[in-house]
Amino acid sequence: MKKRQFIWTLALCASLAAGGSFAQENGSIRDLFGNLLRGTEGAQSGTVDKRVPFGREEVQLSFAPLVKQTAPAVVNVYASQMVQQNSPFMGDPFFERFFGGGGAMPPREQSSLGSGVIVDKSGIVVTNYHVIRDADEVKVALSDGREFESKVILKDERVDLAVLRIESDKPFPTIPIGDSDALEVGDLVLAMGNPFGVGQTTTSGIVSALARNRVGISDFGFFIQTDAAINPGNSGGALLDMSGRLIGINTAIYSRGGGSNGIGFAIPSNMVRAVVTAAENGSDVFERPYVGAGFEAVTPQVAEALGLPKPSGALISSVDDDSPASRAGLKPGDVVLAMNGSAIEHVDALGYRLATQNIDAEVALTILRKGKETEVKVRLERAPEGKSNREITIDGNSPFGGAKVTDLSPRSADRLGLPTNLRGVVIVETARNSTAARVGLQPRDIVRAVNGRQIDTVEQMVAAAAQQTRLWRFTVERDGRLMTQVLRY
Repeated sequence: MKKRQFIWTLALCASLAAGGSFAQENGSIRDLFGNLLRGTEGAQSGTVDKRVPFGREEVQLSFAPLVKQTAPAVVNVYASQMVQQNSPFMGDPFFERFFGGGGAMPPREQSSLGSGVIVDKSGIVVTNYHVIRDADEVKVALSDGREFESKVILKDERVDLAVLRIESDKPFPTIPIGDSDALEVGDLVLAMGNPFGVGQTTTSGIVSALARNRVGISDFGFFIQTDAAINPGNSGGALLDMSGRLIGINTAIYSRGGGSNGIGFAIPSNMVRAVVTAAENGSDVFERPYVGAGFEAVTPQVAEALGLPKPSGALISSVDDDSPASRAGLKPGDVVLAMNGSAIEHVDALGYRLATQNIDAEVALTILRKGKETEVKVRLERAPEGKSNREITIDGNSPFGGAKVTDLSPRSADRLGLPTNLRGVVIVETARNSTAARVGLQPRDIVRAVNGRQIDTVEQMVAAAAQQTRLWRFTVERDGRLMTQVLRY
């Protein structure tokens, strides 16, 4: 190697003496010296695509052109809602006797601030679900000072994404959606948003890690981790690559004090693209392809028993009857190691990979069965609706007053983030300040029994809630656990 470097040095000196003709034929002298000092000849073959900066000129390069190109498409999102307040003396017999028993105070406006990204010139804006959650009004402000009322056309709590629409007689600036699967740890990125409401701000960093899961943010478990400074107010903003493409939506930070500690998380752009496509197709919910199988994490004990070198992949725990998984021959105990050639690091990674596929797509799963790897083709489908898709809001004087319920089916279960093989009656939502909310009932609770009656259908649920009694005993299933509550009215 030293001999080769010496020969290259002599050649460069000869080139300088000859007026630089050698350098003109083989690249700049600076590039040749750069490769020489690194001990590599990759520049000659054109195989080196990424490298560290070399020379003062490269260190002093600026992100300014990239920021000017993309900043107009990053917006501020203002969400507001009216919140009913109760008097601090509500329930006090003295004050209720002499000053009235209502105890209600005038409602006040509660607002939240976040960021968003315009991804289509017609006015399609992507932001986080938690930015606009329960909002009565959502406004979008552009960097040029224009402000628009927006309409929420799709929102999905599980992936923490929402799609808004704003309207104008002129096309909006946009940021193209890139391919997040092409990212590598160490790639340079920019984060743009409105931290702390101080105004549009750009920070730089690198991709610190990929496929992060179980970070306590939402059910979604496939985040891009970056050290670009992200703070409250950045949620919904853009994570950009060096080509000015959107490769993530900034979602959350890991912080003990509320500020950036250099660990931020973004939802990959491939998931963003899938959600935007669903919204553009007229859906108000993000519908995931149906596989018809339950998956669990591969623990170290399971990995050792199966002979895996490390705990990775997704263990199939159940297979629904007459489902794509059963027709493809998948069985409980199989371990999914890869999908379409992409390794499955954990069970959440499989959920992400499946969610970014189109309904009716065919995917190739690499599975481990009895110590041997094999490939299985699975045709994805739309989840079956079941016999009834009605959603009924329960009225009357019962613990379920104000709860919206529906029959569980593979489709309704998937929308709520529940296993698709569950059946029964599930609570879809509880009205604000309703009896159901006050007694602690939550969305995704499955009502199993009311006053000794088993509940299997919405009709049975409505009949049970209409009972004339002051003593209520009911059992709900929450996160796989049965809980019984007794109340007296």
